[in-house]
Amino acid sequence: QVQLVESGGGLVQPGGSLRLSCSASGIIFRLNAMAWYRQALGKRELVARISPSVDTNYADSVKGRFTISRDNAKNTVYLQMSSLKPEDTAVYYCNPHRDWDTPSDFWGQGTQVTVSS
Repeated sequence: QVQLVESGGGLVQPGGSLRLSCSASGIIFRLNAMAWYRQALGKRELVARISPSVDTNYADSVKGRFTISRDNAKNTVYLQMSSLKPEDTAVYYCNPHRDWDTPSDFWGQGTQVTVSS
């Protein structure tokens, strides 16, 4: 079955950095677009996505601060987050997309990111 394991979250001060990782199994990872979402106050937001050919796309709120990348040999997608703001506080999830625009029904447990002084 599909398993997604997110890690790397934590408590960080404003302006700090974190690197999130998501290890995937049960999918042909190299063929999937992968995405990072975040959820806060019941609202889920697409943060970043990366295609099999390494095209990337970011939410306006994180452009220039976050970088998504992938390692197909490790079946892992990363989210490097810099210049973090309190409004980045959320639970972050990865998702293997059905296509560029459509998330799948597969979700991991998420990893909490808290930005606070």
